[in-house]
Amino acid sequence: MPQLPAPDYPADVRTRLEADAREVIARYPDSRSALLPLLHLVQSEEGHVTRTGQRFCAEMLGLTTAEVTAVATFYSMYRRKPSGDYQVGVCTNTLCAVMGGDAIFEALQEHLGVGNGETTDDGKVTLEHIECNAACDFAPVVMVNWEFFDNQTVASAKGLVDDLRAGTGVEPTRGAPLCTFKDTARILAGFPDERPGAVEASGGAGPASLVGLRLAKGETGPARVVHPRGSKTPGSSAAPGSSGAPGSPGSSGSSRDGAPQDPSPSGQPSSKHLSSHDAPQDTSASDPDHPAGPAAEEGE
Repeated sequence: MPQLPAPDYPADVRTRLEADAREVIARYPDSRSALLPLLHLVQSEEGHVTRTGQRFCAEMLGLTTAEVTAVATFYSMYRRKPSGDYQVGVCTNTLCAVMGGDAIFEALQEHLGVGNGETTDDGKVTLEHIECNAACDFAPVVMVNWEFFDNQTVASAKGLVDDLRAGTGVEPTRGAPLCTFKDTARILAGFPDERPGAVEASGGAGPASLVGLRLAKGETGPARVVHPRGSKTPGSSAAPGSSGAPGSPGSSGSSRDGAPQDPSPSGQPSSKHLSSHDAPQDTSASDPDHPAGPAAEEGE
């Protein structure tokens, strides 16, 4: 059966939202460009984008509800059902996952008794797994209402959600102070964040990001060679228990082909390869004398 038209907001709520909506719409030369912030505005009212909120956006912008619904259902930041005061997102993209994100997400599901996209009975926490947060040098990362909580562990993540549910003060690792999901939605709609110190708060880049920036600018430091774990440098005579890495006790300081390396001014061997990850490896394709053995099963 087709749905009946969505009910309207109560008169006082409608009047207040219309004033806010007109302020938002006035920022754009084309009114329909205001749809995204208006969706955040109605989300700040009820905690998710309801059919009433979609009707309101359509009427304010001269759009059909179908056009509004198409946008509201495309972006994951717009919630389509009631959710908690705190949206706890665990990054399960590749790097965060292997650094512990998968374990954190699994542990929080069990700890909170909810599944992905579900909310605790007290209405405080909605748990979800999310895609990359562009904070890989802080992995594994958990976000609460899109504020960063970096370098998390299973224990710290459990403590975080417990504090959120208890109302204990929680401070993000970097960025603005934490506020509720409705407050966050209103800020994303483009209204001023009037909390003391919130605007001035910011988060700096991590060490790995800064190294990448320096390399991009051509500011290279002394090169180092790091050989794969458990391997010995060909031509070296490392004693048992020694690392066999150039410059370490028991190392001959030879290159991969056995030729001696000239030390750099810093005392480190010179090489164009900064780590074992980008150094050439002996494979069956590149080295016929070392053919590959039988393929291992996945996960071995």
